Amino acid sequence: MKITPAVFEAYLKCPTKCWLRATGEAASGNTYAEWVQAQIAAYRETGTARLVAASPQDEVALSPDKENVKAATWRLASSLAVLAEMDSCALESELHAVERVPAAGRGKAAQFIPIRFVFTNKLGKDDKLLLALDAVALSKALKREVSLGKIIHGDDHATLKVKTSALAGEVRKRLEKIAALLANPAPPDLVLNRHCGECEFQARCRKIAIEKDDLSLLANMSAKERQKLRNKGIFTVTQLSYTFRPRRRPKKQRDKREKYHHSLKALAIREKKIHIVGSPELKIEGTPVYLDVEGLPDRDFYYLIGLCIGNGESAVQHSLWADTVEDEGKIWREFLAILETVDKPVLIHYGSYETDFLRIAALRHGQPANNSSLTTTLAASINVLSITYAQIYFPTLKNGLKDLAGFLNFHRSDDRYSGLNAIMARHLWEQEHNWTVRQSLLTYNTEDCHALRCLLHELSPLCERGNDLRCGDKVVLTDSLRHDNIHRFGRIDFLIPDFECINRAAYWDYQREKIVLRSERRGQRPANPNYHERRRKIPPNKIIEISPRTSCPECGDSPLYKTRKIAKTVYDLKFGRFGVKRWIVKYTCCGYRCNVCGARFANRSKEWPTHSVGRGLLSYVIYHLVELRVSHRALSHSLSKLFDVSIGRTSINLVKARAANLYRPACSAIEASLIRGRVLYCDETHITVEGKTVFAWVFCDSNSVVFRRTETREGSFLKEVLQEFKGVLVSDFYAAYEAIDCPQQKCLIHLIRDLNNDLFKESYNDELKALAWQFGGLLRRIVDTIDRFGLKTRYLRKHGHCVSGFFRFLSKQDYATEIAARYRDRFERNRQTLFTFLEYDGVSWNNNTAEHAIKSLAILRKAMGGSSTRAGTDDYLVLLSVRETCKYMGVDFLDFLRSGEKNIHTFAENRRGRGRRPATDDPTALSGEESAQN
Repeated sequence: MKITPAVFEAYLKCPTKCWLRATGEAASGNTYAEWVQAQIAAYRETGTARLVAASPQDEVALSPDKENVKAATWRLASSLAVLAEMDSCALESELHAVERVPAAGRGKAAQFIPIRFVFTNKLGKDDKLLLALDAVALSKALKREVSLGKIIHGDDHATLKVKTSALAGEVRKRLEKIAALLANPAPPDLVLNRHCGECEFQARCRKIAIEKDDLSLLANMSAKERQKLRNKGIFTVTQLSYTFRPRRRPKKQRDKREKYHHSLKALAIREKKIHIVGSPELKIEGTPVYLDVEGLPDRDFYYLIGLCIGNGESAVQHSLWADTVEDEGKIWREFLAILETVDKPVLIHYGSYETDFLRIAALRHGQPANNSSLTTTLAASINVLSITYAQIYFPTLKNGLKDLAGFLNFHRSDDRYSGLNAIMARHLWEQEHNWTVRQSLLTYNTEDCHALRCLLHELSPLCERGNDLRCGDKVVLTDSLRHDNIHRFGRIDFLIPDFECINRAAYWDYQREKIVLRSERRGQRPANPNYHERRRKIPPNKIIEISPRTSCPECGDSPLYKTRKIAKTVYDLKFGRFGVKRWIVKYTCCGYRCNVCGARFANRSKEWPTHSVGRGLLSYVIYHLVELRVSHRALSHSLSKLFDVSIGRTSINLVKARAANLYRPACSAIEASLIRGRVLYCDETHITVEGKTVFAWVFCDSNSVVFRRTETREGSFLKEVLQEFKGVLVSDFYAAYEAIDCPQQKCLIHLIRDLNNDLFKESYNDELKALAWQFGGLLRRIVDTIDRFGLKTRYLRKHGHCVSGFFRFLSKQDYATEIAARYRDRFERNRQTLFTFLEYDGVSWNNNTAEHAIKSLAILRKAMGGSSTRAGTDDYLVLLSVRETCKYMGVDFLDFLRSGEKNIHTFAENRRGRGRRPATDDPTALSGEESAQN
């Protein structure tokens, strides 16, 4: 396999062009490409002649023998053929010229410098890589390093020295890729790019791309965006058109530029209608002057300025022509003089080329006077492309002026003429000064001005009428399209009917009212957790005096002397059948001094309170913080207004910490009972503590819930907590759960939602849709069985053969789209954990029990805010564990707090056996455990 510079150059432009050239594919013809090849050959011939003329005749070799290059005595060689064997291919090249620099001294080798001729005035990276290719080939042939090369380019035959050693590594990498490309008998995937206009295979490739409806037909789409769409299974423009979803822009972004939507462009092409995003604005206050400039980008030379002034039959056309570079300043001054004759001129152009012209020409040839109105005119020129881009989508593959005007039925005298043809024609005119060529350029420029005027005539009503436009004709407002956001709150629309039934069966209320009753023992009906409180303000008062002491506790003598009065006030709330009233108890006692031993003491007894907040008020505070998610500030204000009890935010934190300490042992007991249970539901979410992200975990079953906090999401915490758990672990697909040594059930509703979301994104993907139908039908039949008989193995085990059939179906599928293959691998990877619930009684197929608890934490997280401390967050989690366990047990949270009981299960059994038990008579009384702690 031989690689030539022509093949290498083609690869730099396009892999398909490289493959076609290497395999000898017949070119379909391109006038510009043929002209470029002729220019390259002519420039090389001229450049070689100049070098030969500047060198002594006895030091010049024309097409020398490649075998004796090392022993050569010439100083300049032209057309040196080199054949080098690389690791992956053979490299064959004919160097334009080689300069030989004699050795600097004895024992040193002569230096060889490859020379390449490039006819353009500006050089690109591809030109340097071609020179580096020559250097690599020469280096291999000579078996010595060639680190320097020269490029002679442009009208002035300027010389640029290039360090080829710095580019040699990149050249070798490209050669390896070319070798791999040519080793394949099939051509690479066809991709149209910017080079297509200069390629001899343009017609062939474009025909194939149109037949395939390839994404590369959309000129503005980058290779990275195309690959991203192909990974999703989107290969055609028509497929892309079905993915557009209109979205309302946030207020913060309404003043920013619209994002360009390739999917909307595809939709416009499919429906053959103009689509408008937002409200584009186009205001022309004055006389429109349509501007189009022709130039040679290679020289930064502007040789033709076209002006069309006004509209309709009164429009006037001006064409300002420059024969040479020196005439550019002349036509610029003529251009300014014409603008001075126009009343309030407004320059209108299409694209940034004219914007650059106005800026560069003003710097080169002088700007209008500062007081002149022309300064404002030049600065306020209107670029129509900036208005149409990302706001007005025409049903054309490209956004060029010729494409848009063609859609609007604007006819040209020669549709084949383009910007590249204009460059070629200008060079031809400079060589021959043919009047016909010049006239074709003037006509081309004039028609561009008229095309711009036609486009503006169409855009003006679209921008003026804005939202008053109606859909159905040839214009569509995207705001009128249906907004379909799959991540919204509320009801989810499922594409698969079985998914709808499965999702409905996963709601928490549905499971509590129907499934749990069939899975648990009879008589354990979950209580309705909804309850209401009524309050009214009744402020009573009470004073308790501690009995006086009669003897000294130190010496036992009775002569005592009263030194002072001691008092402590306990603020509390007393709950009655019809309301809540403030209850303030004041405790008083005396301080004493013994006349015998001098000891000082007070007569505080067991009745003396250790806190200034009673149990009723504590229960009220915790209920509002945890159940109602009231903020500390709002709760403090509420107590002050309703009960005239002043408790600051800091004091509320102390009350919360006190309550958490009371119930922390109960949470530990709940966690221990969960570890000993038959099934455990786990989930996690992030919370913010002191401005940093930490994680909260929930462990629960159908009756108990406990929360834990960790600094990270690492799985070592799970191993430590669940090392003794031997039941079935129900969780999502987080990998850390897989390290637990126990049977596991993955949440299938997570899988269902992921499938549904991807179906919305790729509703055209037939492979993914077929997989989803198969899985949905299987799970629908299992859910129907659960609906009838509950989570009992003897009824569910019969579905085992259906599960095996589903996995046999997957193993036979060879999916072409990446997302369908990814789901197949996901099913296979989790095969042992997707249907564990079929083998165990009372194990759910979803993790809704834990998610329901996590939802309560997510709601409480908003009330907590991000400024809570670690200790404060842990207190919240303890109290939330108590609250959720009460809810799962069907127990009133406030009643439990007021009761003084620590074990929720014991409290629930007492309530079931005795009916509603009133709270303790003394609201300030403490339980034995709290008294012992104090």
